[in-house]
Amino acid sequence: MNTLSESSATAFDLIVGGDAGLLHTVALSFAVSGTACFCAAWLGLLAGAWLAVARFRGKRFVLLGLDTSLALPSVVAGLAVYLLLSRSGPLGSWGLLFTPTAMVIVQTLLALPIIMALARQVVADALRDGGDQLRSMGARPLLCALLMLLHERWAVVTLLLIAFGRAIAEVGAVMIVGGNINGFTRVMTTAIALETSKGDLPLALALGFVLLAVVALLNVVIAFVPRSHELQTAQLQ
Repeated sequence: MNTLSESSATAFDLIVGGDAGLLHTVALSFAVSGTACFCAAWLGLLAGAWLAVARFRGKRFVLLGLDTSLALPSVVAGLAVYLLLSRSGPLGSWGLLFTPTAMVIVQTLLALPIIMALARQVVADALRDGGDQLRSMGARPLLCALLMLLHERWAVVTLLLIAFGRAIAEVGAVMIVGGNINGFTRVMTTAIALETSKGDLPLALALGFVLLAVVALLNVVIAFVPRSHELQTAQLQ
């Protein structure tokens, strides 16, 4: 039996046996990423809806900046948050560096542009198809945009799942601001990086299997939700 097969067998034993360290790491990962996506959703959906209908000078540059932020390296976001929360930074007195709260902040910054950009596109497309009826009823532009978000709720669910997948798979930024402290700020991605460097392959593989399962489940849901909505619409018609 080679090292890979032995490590894989031990990894499955850790998962099936409900290893305490593994469960804590997984639970913290979901708590941090879930909170970050919840925070990003409130601001991102509203800002995206507003951008879809707003008319102001320099909007093209704002949209260009938004599109650019989609490709923002996560370590740059982590560095920016680190500088803000460090002792010499403007928010250093809050004592948030190397805490789960700092990880939530940086993951919120990473998820926010995704939600904003996709929400803006969803609203813009929906308004092109059905916005005239709302406008004829006297609805203001922002109200039209928010109603379209509600109407396209399955698309909103999909974009939120995409943002959550981006957040939970993040490693560089959360390691910078979280410090990868065992039992406190260690999440799945940072634990995998650390355990692999230490040579503890069973735990790294166990966390890797769980993370892959989460990502696969998200992709299945993302693929299923629009089709389910289309099927329900067709049955109603």
